[in-house]
Amino acid sequence: MSQKNEGNFKTLPVGRLGIIPLTSCLALGKKVDNYLVEWRTGRGRGNAGNENYVAEYEGYERSSYIMQSHTPRFGSGEAKGVISESVRGDDIYILVDVCNYSLTYSLFGHRNHMSPDDHFQDLKRVIAAIGGKARRINVIMPFLYESRQHKRSGRESLDCALGLQELVNMGVENIITFDAHDPRVQNAIPLHGFETIQPAYQFIKNILRNAPDMKIDSDHLMVISPDEGGMGRAIYMANNLGVDMGMFYKRRDYSTIVDGRNPIVEHEFLGSSVEGKDMIIIDDMISSGDSMIEVAKLLKERKARNIYMCATFGLFTSGLERFDRAYEEGLFTKVLTTNLVYQTPELLDRPYYVSCDLSKYIALIIDTLNHDASISGLLNPAERIQKVLTKFRNHEKI
Repeated sequence: MSQKNEGNFKTLPVGRLGIIPLTSCLALGKKVDNYLVEWRTGRGRGNAGNENYVAEYEGYERSSYIMQSHTPRFGSGEAKGVISESVRGDDIYILVDVCNYSLTYSLFGHRNHMSPDDHFQDLKRVIAAIGGKARRINVIMPFLYESRQHKRSGRESLDCALGLQELVNMGVENIITFDAHDPRVQNAIPLHGFETIQPAYQFIKNILRNAPDMKIDSDHLMVISPDEGGMGRAIYMANNLGVDMGMFYKRRDYSTIVDGRNPIVEHEFLGSSVEGKDMIIIDDMISSGDSMIEVAKLLKERKARNIYMCATFGLFTSGLERFDRAYEEGLFTKVLTTNLVYQTPELLDRPYYVSCDLSKYIALIIDTLNHDASISGLLNPAERIQKVLTKFRNHEKI
């Protein structure tokens, strides 16, 4: 799919485009910016069909759309948001990775790692620094802040809903996220833009690049959901590939609570035989990785062939050692996660790891939204999936 061909927008930009990647999302923001600069160079004048287009929309073609901002901290740990250039009348896109724990700041002489709460506060500081001068504020938050606390069980806070309401009350018009833990959380802000995007196309493309001998039919391939909550994404992928789906459900001990959760007693499998078939396990995140590795082990016991683990967010909260051991034991072939959250250098060096780059996709969404055009075609990648499957079957380069 050529962006050069898709870039013939029939609508004018909402305002001068500005991207503000917070420090947590700087690497991804620079990649997005590079795509936008490449696509927009030379596009402006011909796109509008009149000589005054570029003059009328000063700043449409620039060497960079990134606007300089920072959030310096005082010795007490307090901070402020600062934007170093004018944003008046601009269409602003703020990128933030609330899971980037690698960043630190000084707190009374101690080095403190930034938590999701710190990143969310920095996001609000930058919005406050804009001070209502921008024409429109859009937030791209790949991992939705507090999305795991999306519903109330007893006397609990609804952190995700509160966070969303805070953002729209500060003037944010659109919130773009990826693979929200529960998309129904958008009910907290029903009158504002909220999109949750599935990276199914990127997973399929990268699996096929790393599995040249894969046979895509129901006799040789199956998509697995590791729990009942992820059935939707597994069904979508299985239907697009034209294969069967299987599911594990977690039998929990509801009489005990460990680390805030009821411990899993056993994983029960629902589905047809997996013997001799390749498996694609698809989930929204790998946290500690216990469930994913347990599911892979159970599939191997049922004589599955190659196992590909896919998760939008690879958090690896307990380190990589258990994945190293599982790989050495032959429990899986590849682990695929996206670059939407912080990736450690150690993870990127692992022989079993495949990183799925979403920067081009995000750039395409920003480019389309800036022209106030519909992104419906971008949210459903079925057509692109079929194109890449056709290429794979014809032994063409993907």
